[in-house]
Amino acid sequence: MAKRVLLYVEDEDAAAFLLETALQEAHLEVELHRVADGEQALAFLAHSNGYKESPEPDLVLLDLNLPRKTGFEVLAEMQHADHLRKVPVVVFTSSALPKDRKRSLALGAREYITKPQTFDALVGVLKSTYLRMNDSRRSATI
Repeated sequence: MAKRVLLYVEDEDAAAFLLETALQEAHLEVELHRVADGEQALAFLAHSNGYKESPEPDLVLLDLNLPRKTGFEVLAEMQHADHLRKVPVVVFTSSALPKDRKRSLALGAREYITKPQTFDALVGVLKSTYLRMNDSRRSATI
């Protein structure tokens, strides 16, 4: 199975390090890219502003609480661009608020995941998300 490209949009270095460590622990074949704010995420996806060589992500893990543009703003802008609307986005945030979940899904997120409280739970969430990502890829090509 080919490596999947994962774009992680997260402004906190500690959270990004934890996710990278969890991906390694889960033995998932991903090419991880990280940007630290919403504007960088949109530039990465549009191959602009220093991201001209950025690969097309198979999945975007998107935090909501970001500087410069929030996760909600990123989702909204992605919905207005035909080539970005098809990119699967999983909101991956510390917010467990039902209104944030509802708004994220209404703006086109495929899933809404509240960040797990333990490392083992994080590994499990990443494995199950990866499996769903691969299943949806296979069904899209059939």
